[in-house]
Amino acid sequence: MAVLGPTNTGKTTYAIERMLGHRTGVIGLPLRLLAREVYDRIVKLRGPSGVALVTGEERIVPPRTQYWVCTVEAMPDGMGADCVAIDEIQLCADPERGHVFTDRLLRMRGLHETLFLGSDTMRGTIAALVPKVEFVRRERMSELIYSGQKKISRMRPRSAIVGFSVENVYAIAELIKRQKGGAAVVMGALSPRTRNAQVDMYQNGEVDYLVATDAIGMGLNLDVDHVAFSALSKFDGRRMRPLAPNELAQIAGRAGRGFKSGTFGVTGDARPLDDGVARAIMDHSFTPQNKINWRNHALQYGSIDRLIKTLEAPPEDERLVRAREADDLRALKTLGQVAEIEARATDGPSVKLLWDVCRIPDFRGISSAEHASLLEIIFNDLHQRGTIPEDWMARQIKRIDRTDGDIDALSKRLAFIRTWTYVAQRKGWTKDESHWRGATRVVEDRLSDALHERLTQRFVDRRTSVLLRRLGQKEAMVAEVNETGEVTVEGEFVGKLDGFRFRADKGAGGAEEKTIKSAALQALAPQFHLRADRFYNAPDTEIDYTEQGGLMWGTSAVGKLVAGADALKPQVEVFVDDVAGPEVAQKVQRRLQHFIDRKIAALFEPLLAVGKDEALTGLARGFAFQMVENFGILPRAAVAEDVKSLDQDARGALRKHGIRFGQFTIFMPLLLKPAPTRLRLVLWSLSKGLSEFPEAPPPGLVTIPVDKGAPQGADTMSGYRNAGIRAIRIDMLERLADMLRAEDSRGGFEAKADMLSITGMTLEQFADLMGGLGYNAEKAERAKVKLVTEVVAEPEVAADTPVMDAGAEAAAGAEPQEQTPETLADVVDAVADEGTAPIAIDPVAVPTEEAGVPETPSEEILPGTAPDAVVPEVEMEVFYTFTWGRAPRANQGGNPRRGGAERPKGKGKPQGKGRKGGPRGDKADKAQNFSARPPQKEKPIDPDNPFAAALMGFKDGK
Repeated sequence: MAVLGPTNTGKTTYAIERMLGHRTGVIGLPLRLLAREVYDRIVKLRGPSGVALVTGEERIVPPRTQYWVCTVEAMPDGMGADCVAIDEIQLCADPERGHVFTDRLLRMRGLHETLFLGSDTMRGTIAALVPKVEFVRRERMSELIYSGQKKISRMRPRSAIVGFSVENVYAIAELIKRQKGGAAVVMGALSPRTRNAQVDMYQNGEVDYLVATDAIGMGLNLDVDHVAFSALSKFDGRRMRPLAPNELAQIAGRAGRGFKSGTFGVTGDARPLDDGVARAIMDHSFTPQNKINWRNHALQYGSIDRLIKTLEAPPEDERLVRAREADDLRALKTLGQVAEIEARATDGPSVKLLWDVCRIPDFRGISSAEHASLLEIIFNDLHQRGTIPEDWMARQIKRIDRTDGDIDALSKRLAFIRTWTYVAQRKGWTKDESHWRGATRVVEDRLSDALHERLTQRFVDRRTSVLLRRLGQKEAMVAEVNETGEVTVEGEFVGKLDGFRFRADKGAGGAEEKTIKSAALQALAPQFHLRADRFYNAPDTEIDYTEQGGLMWGTSAVGKLVAGADALKPQVEVFVDDVAGPEVAQKVQRRLQHFIDRKIAALFEPLLAVGKDEALTGLARGFAFQMVENFGILPRAAVAEDVKSLDQDARGALRKHGIRFGQFTIFMPLLLKPAPTRLRLVLWSLSKGLSEFPEAPPPGLVTIPVDKGAPQGADTMSGYRNAGIRAIRIDMLERLADMLRAEDSRGGFEAKADMLSITGMTLEQFADLMGGLGYNAEKAERAKVKLVTEVVAEPEVAADTPVMDAGAEAAAGAEPQEQTPETLADVVDAVADEGTAPIAIDPVAVPTEEAGVPETPSEEILPGTAPDAVVPEVEMEVFYTFTWGRAPRANQGGNPRRGGAERPKGKGKPQGKGRKGGPRGDKADKAQNFSARPPQKEKPIDPDNPFAAALMGFKDGK
């Protein structure tokens, strides 16, 4: 399909939309600048992971590329893409590059759709060369009017003045600086980075004028109202020639983008356009392009002469004209006469390599001989070594990597680095392609930034005299807002639009400040509505809330949360200037309310489901309401009686919603994640009327320091429980409680390695934690049991003293001596922290003090040590013995009736203890038996209990 028409018809946009409608696609564009612009547009639509950018000097190819944006020369062959699009197809007639566009017209096709975009002058040629092609005519969306000749001093703002040489462009920019305050400069030789910086300066309103070459004619979309030609002829690389009407129309068409009409004319020394030419441009009526440039693509690499012959082969169609000798063919002929190269290029691969080297563009533009000399060095290195020597390439780049000098010096260095950028992009030409591509890109970016700075310094004067003159003349001032919210009045910065509030700059003073602020607010009225529309349609990912209840749009504060009638339904207060009007405020308020409502519904989905479950009745329903009112976390001591009243069916119904009945806390594990915790603290703080909200703890920590200044209950809402000087996460506390149930908390127990591991604490920190949970911690010292690292000979025993091990005693029919459980338990606990197995000591071999040897604890005498040996000084270790004794602190939610109060002396064991005296939990709710009478019948295990399988296994293993 050929989509033809004048400029400003949306052809490129149409092609992008069609390509994105297919699974894969390739689009070829005439300029590197335009390719970068289209690439950025597609990346915004589809993300960078599926879009590739390939030009002679830049290559960004993700692993899973779907869409390729290329210059026409860099379009990959034989890809088999679903859609292929070629922009500005009328360039088939270009003397320099036309043969490349013609080759794409004749040979490149998409599997499902092929699009040729360009001027209507190509209709006849395309119809003759492409069988069964369909044509779509697109009309210009706005009117283009010829306005005649006008001096630069009288040029209106938002105008582009076009020159066709660097000297002409610079001269015009200097004149505009003196008369209008400055201009942006755009030329095809600029790097994309420099060009974008200059265009942004124009688009943002820092300058009202643009001076450019004909590079702006190739699809670059600019906010231009008028285009003025300073000349009507240009040098095309061979000679000075007048511009054809269709070429003038291509440039003039940049005026009046979208549905906004534009004008064009001449200025400076350019003579007025003939009426016929002006009318042809306005009516888009031009002579058909019946001849296009062509060069043979079926190249033969048998020899240099054979390759040249196939390149110069004549076309077979009358509409095709053999292209004039291009730079690459000229370089091939020159190098073919060099004896060394002729000797090297004797077979197909070497001739093919030579041709690839000759296709390096002459960016430097010094001379054909100078360019050929550089190509000769590159070819010889590639042919002899396989790659370009890294030290030589590093020297070439280092000479260019300088940012000193004027505009001309920096422009030359940019042209030089483009050569090495092109070389680095060729596959297999360097050993470390990634390194050299990055190195040349860094140098190019550095030179580009320096060039932009020099251009701005030379051609832009940011004087405030323009603003002061407008103020004195009492003329209406124009304000603009850029993407970052900065507000400019007549090009001068006056403040910033932060969300929907204007913040005036404090630089001005007195009457000037009042005038600037008044003009800014008046000019911002439409901006408020546009911004409100954009905000209303923004995705939730652009909006967020802070831990203090603020509502942010990006980096701008746009409102805050306030308490509502329901703790889970907060209201919104917006930050909108009065000048914006009530309509904007209402739109912002609705969007923020939608955001927070959806956020609560997503993060608290399990909790909201509990409150809405009609199947819950009686006590279970009442308990569910308590969970909702407390944001899914309840200290068990606070609802002990309610929990006790729940039967197994009610608990099972609540567990189906993810509610866990822990020994210390009743909670929903899903709501302990960082996102729900952060929101829960905000909602809880709003419901409590706090002026400063507690911050959410960092994610992933088992324990955190206790914040003594935090309001009561903040630890619970954070998902932690205060215990001593640190707070432990609720779910980890329940795991610890499971371990404590296996211990004898009345007789005393020591901390196990697993207890310290899950809390991530030292023994001293763990003792403080246990004290905060209601346990007494008694500190003591003992001799440290060491791990045996070598075998010691057995001690000699008197002949009249028989010594047998347990196995021998059993074999002899004697009863083996049984170790007391107390002694073994002590030994196990003593080495628990060491992670080693205890060594059982035979009490027979222990000497006494009466025997003349100082008394030594039996557990300190290792096997193989003689009884009369001198015992070395032992190493002592600290240990703690924990017993249930005291209540937690008041701010931890203790309940005197549930084991949370200090036990009075002589009043028996504390209420609510489990099997070994610890606090009660789900697994301790079964009937306990501490007497010799027959045990009571156990309650059946609830099959919906998430621990049912573990409980059944525990029951079977008894």
